[in-house]
Formats: sequence, structure tokens, C-alpha cells
Amino acid sequence: MKKKIPSLVLSLAVLVIFSWSRPALSDVFIQCPTDNWEAEQAAGEDLDADGVVDYQDDNVVCIHLTGGDGFTTMADGYPQYMFGFGDVTGMPAGMVMMHGMLAANSPAPLIAVKEGNEVYLNLTNVGMMVRPDLFDPHTVHWHGFPNASAVFDGVPDASISINMGSTLTYYYVAPEPGTYIYHCHVEATEHMQMGMLGNLYVTPAQDGAPIGGFTQFAYNDGDGSTGYDVDYVLQFIDFDKQFHDASYYVQPLPFALMEDDYHMINGRGYPDTVNPNPIDGTDPEGGVYPGSQNVSSLIEAQVGDTILLRMSSLSVTKFHTITTLGIPMRVVGQNARLLRGPTGLDLSYYTNSVTLGGGESIDVILDTDGLAPGTYFLYSRNLDDLNNDAMDRGGAMTEIRLTSAP
Repeated sequence: MKKKIPSLVLSLAVLVIFSWSRPALSDVFIQCPTDNWEAEQAAGEDLDADGVVDYQDDNVVCIHLTGGDGFTTMADGYPQYMFGFGDVTGMPAGMVMMHGMLAANSPAPLIAVKEGNEVYLNLTNVGMMVRPDLFDPHTVHWHGFPNASAVFDGVPDASISINMGSTLTYYYVAPEPGTYIYHCHVEATEHMQMGMLGNLYVTPAQDGAPIGGFTQFAYNDGDGSTGYDVDYVLQFIDFDKQFHDASYYVQPLPFALMEDDYHMINGRGYPDTVNPNPIDGTDPEGGVYPGSQNVSSLIEAQVGDTILLRMSSLSVTKFHTITTLGIPMRVVGQNARLLRGPTGLDLSYYTNSVTLGGGESIDVILDTDGLAPGTYFLYSRNLDDLNNDAMDRGGAMTEIRLTSAP
């Protein structure tokens, strides 16, 4: 018999007790060198006593994420418990815990920065409201990213994990453009299956320069060959319904029996992938969690546009073979590297499908010149990925809608 979970009220009470009893060093402590720059620059003093006089610096990016739990709604309407990250960037420290609890997003908030940016990423562990018996720490791991120091890598064996009620500020310099991914690396199989997954990319320094008829590029190609008019991020993930339910109902987790039932792009299965609006999460007791699935995968362009697709997979169990029916794909980058040889030889190639395993990314250019206006489909060629559990004609699929150029 399934064990009934404690009510959310009881969970909140436990967290309140925890907050009173937590160690003195546990706190929401946000570090951003430009937070108070106007007042401090005018005064010339360190008004917030953080050790520096803040100043305006357009090269600095500050992000504040929470790690906790929440709910999503699958495309067949099934409520799914999950772990995840939420975005509280700019929120005062005293409001972070209440706004961050039960606010997990699928996928995690997008991180998009420019080459050369200094990034201060604060992660606050707000705990598991539905599972107050869990005291899991969390981390942020920029997968495949060349960190200057292992201490910010997020792999718990070699770096720092953040306990409940605590905050850590990660520091990165983004030296290389490309499509990356990020996830929690604590108990990675469990936390990734539960949904702590997000999109991350770095735009190149070449952006803004007119090269080959473009001003936006996937990489510093020098010749405009990775230029594009519109770009989209598409992350392929899968959920095992029984695994998520076992976590919700406080049952042993079936690692050895893991088999995914929901196959999604950016946290949604088709037809929800083409819904341009945020989708609310729901729980089995009728609770609603606004905007837990914020990222539409609908691709829109005009005939003649060049489309860049930043595709990645953080699936724990599956490979996905992706195709764009009627539109050839030109692969220009893989795993955050421009496809060029040591001598600069162009190694990009045309294909009608690409295969992504968990932890891989690929940059694909679609040239729509000469195509007829209409709706084209991007989907997984693995036929068992095209369902939402028992609901057929869904899963890892989205639409590319081309309109006539004016």
C-alpha cells in the first residue's frame, strides 16, 4: 500500500522549525558585485559591507537560482512531482525562501551569456516541501564547460554542495561560445531523472559584426558560416512516471527498473510543445503551481530565414534521433565546439537526422530559402518517443511554422 505523504501544511511547519534550528552559517546570502552600484559609486563607500565598492559593469551577469521541488503537468494531463531549479534573480534575500519553495521549473531557467562575461550564479537550496524527510544538497554543474577551478564544477566529489537553507555563489568566466547544458550533480541519476536540468549557451564575441549578411552567429567562424536570423533552444529529456510517483509517495526508488514514459522537449510533450504560453504544474490533490513549464518549443520563421537550433539532451536513459521532415540540417557545432579541423578546414555537414545521447549538444542550421510556407515537423525518429505515456501522437515532437516573407 502506498504511504500517504504529509500535508503541505505539515511540511511548511517542518521547514519553519528547520529554519529556526539551522546552523548560524546557513543563510540566503546573495553576492553580486553590481547590486548596489549606484548608491556605492555615488558615495564612494562600501555601503553594504560586502568588501567592495560596487560599480556598474555591463560585463557582469548576476543570476540567482533556487534548488527544490515542485510539480509539472504532462501533456496527457498527468500531474508529475519533480525536483528542479527556480529563478529568483533580483529578489530580496528575505523573500527567497518563500518564493523559491515549490517553484521548480522544467526546464530550469535559461542561462544565456556572452563570451567574456563574468557570471555570478547564486544557488539557494530551499529544501523539499513535499519531502521534508529529505535533506538533499544541490549543486549547479555546467556540463562540458571549462571551469577555471574545480571548486565551481558542481561535482560533489571534488567541489561544494549546498545544504538546505544555504547559498553558494558560483563564479564563471565564459571564455568559449557554444551550446552547453547544466544540471544538479548530487545523486545525479536521481536528481536528473527528477528534472534538475537546464539550457545554457554562450554567444560569441563575433556577434554584432556584419559578416556574410548576418550579425548573429553560433561561433566565431570568421566567415559568417554559422550566421542565423532566429535561434531556438531545444532540450530533450524523459521522465519515468513510476520513479516520480515513488518519490512523491515516499516509496523505494526503482533505479534498476527505470523506463521513461514521457519524452519531452523543454519539459513538455507534443502538443504542449507548440503552446506559446506558460503551463501550470498540478499536484494529485488539485493544487496548481503557476508557470512551472515556461518554455515553448514552437519554431517560427519566415521563408528565407536561417534558423539556428541549439539542441541538447539530458536524458538519463535514452538516445534520441532527431529529424526535421522536409528541411535538411547542417551541423555546424557539436558539444560546444565549432566543427573545424586544426587547419581551419570546414567540417560542417548536411544530414537529415542527428542522434543525441544524454550530456550531448549539437548546433544545427536550417536554411529555409526556397521552401513553401507551412508547418514542418521536428521529432524523434524513435517511434516509442512519440507518445505521452498511453496517449499516442505526442512526446518528443514540435512544429516549425514558416510564413511568407513580406
